[in-house]
Amino acid sequence: MSKAFTKETDNDDDEASGLPALPAGTKNYMTPAGYARLKHELLWLIDDERPKIVDIVHWAASNGDRSENGDYLYGKKRLREIDRRIRFLTKRLEAAEVADPCIHHGSDQVFFGATVTYAEAQGVERTITILGIDEADSLQGQVSWISPIARTLLKSRVGDELKLHTPAGVVDIEVLDVSYPAPDGS
Repeated sequence: MSKAFTKETDNDDDEASGLPALPAGTKNYMTPAGYARLKHELLWLIDDERPKIVDIVHWAASNGDRSENGDYLYGKKRLREIDRRIRFLTKRLEAAEVADPCIHHGSDQVFFGATVTYAEAQGVERTITILGIDEADSLQGQVSWISPIARTLLKSRVGDELKLHTPAGVVDIEVLDVSYPAPDGS
């Protein structure tokens, strides 16, 4: 069957983005900065990128034979990608629960948005920041609030000794430091 007659499902939105789906019954927690980044990307796609590609496709279609027209074929493919991303971002932003970590500034308890330094039993220290699914970047030391390490750390305090369950077994960790961004104007 031709690809033209296959139905794209809404489930493809999460898979195509490379981001995990939200667990059932959970909120899509996000920092104000993460929300602003996603909203900016959505508006850029709608106001700038998509109209440019529509113009290219329109121009390419006016050139005649569409079956061998690379600009037309690539443009249509790019439009599908943009539309899929727009649908994905719209869903994520609608489901977003913006939680400002600044309200916990000065607290020694771990909540969403905390930057936590912990030590493993072998003495290895690690620092992570607990963020939303859509904004966490492991290369920057950021983890999603639904990750195993974040779930272990949430609601703990400085000095708490915890058990982190990993595929390699249970690892003992101790919370050394908890910090939050300062509120604006401080």
